[in-house]
Amino acid sequence: MGKLIFTIIVAVLLSGGCSDNKPGTIKTGKRDVIEFRALPFALTDVRLLDGPFKHATDLNVNVLLRYEPDRLLSKFRSEAGLEPKAEPYGEWEAMTIAGHSLGHYLSALSMMYLTTGNTEFLNRVNYIVSELKACQDADGTGYIGAFPDGKRILEEEVANGNIRSKGFDLNGIWVPYYTQHKVMAGLRDAYRMCGNTTALSVSEKFADWLYTVVDDLSPDQIEEMLHCEHGGILETLADLYADTGNEKYLEMTHRFQDKFILEPLSRGEDILPGKHGNTNIPKLIGLARRYELTGDTLDRKTAEFFWQTVVKHHSYVTGGHGNKEYFGDADKLRNRLGNETTETCNVYNMLKLTDHLFEWSASAEAADFYERALFNHILSSQNPEDGRVTYNLSLEMGGFKSFQDPEWFTCCIGTGMESHSKYGGSIYFHNDKELFVNQFIASELTWKEKGLKVRQMTKYPEEQGTSLEISAGKPVELTVSIRYPSWATQGIEIAVNGHKKHFDNEPGSFVPLTRKWKNGDRIEVTIPFELRLESMPDDSLRVAVFYGPVVLAGELGPVDDPAAPDSLYVPVLMTTDRNPANWMSPVENSINTFVTDSTGRPRDVQMKPFYKTYDKRYSIFWDMFSEEAWKDKYE
Repeated sequence: MGKLIFTIIVAVLLSGGCSDNKPGTIKTGKRDVIEFRALPFALTDVRLLDGPFKHATDLNVNVLLRYEPDRLLSKFRSEAGLEPKAEPYGEWEAMTIAGHSLGHYLSALSMMYLTTGNTEFLNRVNYIVSELKACQDADGTGYIGAFPDGKRILEEEVANGNIRSKGFDLNGIWVPYYTQHKVMAGLRDAYRMCGNTTALSVSEKFADWLYTVVDDLSPDQIEEMLHCEHGGILETLADLYADTGNEKYLEMTHRFQDKFILEPLSRGEDILPGKHGNTNIPKLIGLARRYELTGDTLDRKTAEFFWQTVVKHHSYVTGGHGNKEYFGDADKLRNRLGNETTETCNVYNMLKLTDHLFEWSASAEAADFYERALFNHILSSQNPEDGRVTYNLSLEMGGFKSFQDPEWFTCCIGTGMESHSKYGGSIYFHNDKELFVNQFIASELTWKEKGLKVRQMTKYPEEQGTSLEISAGKPVELTVSIRYPSWATQGIEIAVNGHKKHFDNEPGSFVPLTRKWKNGDRIEVTIPFELRLESMPDDSLRVAVFYGPVVLAGELGPVDDPAAPDSLYVPVLMTTDRNPANWMSPVENSINTFVTDSTGRPRDVQMKPFYKTYDKRYSIFWDMFSEEAWKDKYE
């Protein structure tokens, strides 16, 4: 069972830098002890404009509004001894993981309220919080939960050291702390994003109850308990400490620190092979958040090592990782392709971790990875017609995307609710002296403290570049840093008010533009795309084709194609030339679409962006052959 914005910090915390900050850093929140290099803007400060991400958001609006809060709350009420107001949902919500979807939903509603301003989302947030408070009040101990018999099992068995822990089962309950993390995260977001103070009170009382479960357990018992997936509860406890100042919650983060996984990682050991992907990513997000609150550099070092290891040694070209939810051996991906590759929750969580790393250092490497995973996995995981999402985004050669019924309530449906509600949080970052343009997404930023707006006009990636127009009541001294993508090896051009700028930056950096910006100033960025190959780390002849930032998928036939089992259903590329521009041609009147020129065998293939591919069988990986190698294999 695998699971899934980064920690959005409410606008009141993003008030700019203090006068005594070091240049280019910013402090946020009275309990954060580190200095951040950059921070996101509040979702209310960024308005999406027409483009693929606005479209994905609009689809998700419809998905979220179709859910009935009383059905998601039904089992919370029955477990609290109250009469349910509606029948509960089925599928995963009928199992002992019941309640996890409500937590995701509460977070998504909070995000979508800020993203759209639609008060229906706020009304639902406030209603759900009031209902959870009613359940907590009826129980009388601080507990809230929807999984059957959960309170008794945790209080009478686990708290007394009777622990029967498996990978996804704790004393007969499917990942109880994982589910409780989702509910606490939803309450946190309701408080931070929507100003609902009742949500904070409910979360405090629940954490106090949880403390009674783990307080008397020995270190060995704690470790045994943590063998069961427990989500990002370390992160939400750290955030609760940040919001309340109660040291007990910070101390609890150490109770939920899985030493079996985290200690080897802290020593720089890649112990990921054979480990469940999404069980472990949230543990590192928790360390990242705690580092921000304590300054413990070991927490930071561990989180950074994990990120580097996953991104550089365990990830596919889409930014996703894992097969059948588990990590394999480092740099061994060729034979790990199938219909259960790259669980979407994993990518959701890797992007949360990526945001933390970017906030610390404003690393172009982190921003580049974010683009790769955002376009080629997250956007690709949503059906562009109806908003359904995938659990695993298949990288099988000849596979297809399997979109889920929104009422199956799997983990990836939960994280999908959130992913497509918060795109505005990943585009721009800032400190008191700099504005970072991380992603090229059509949008309008309002920076109230600076008295300026930035309108980004682009059809990227259907346009090879972007334009930014400044609106300001008075001139503003500022450095605008434009990401120079690592894949842009043909260089980029930047012009301000029609005058070309000269710079020495290399790909994989930010280009700083420092000046006193005034109303009507315009930045034009041109980023030439080119076709290129990216290989499997363990087989240079199994390749994916990219055009600029997007991986291309070759459509092979309908999902029910009877020819699919054929051994040559996926054509091979009969070439040793590693420049695909020499054997691919653009398809007329089709943006970012190409076809192989007498190179595919037994047939040529047309390729287009993966995020626009659905309801067809496809491949994004292709095997290259020389004539000699073909004869050795097939003749």
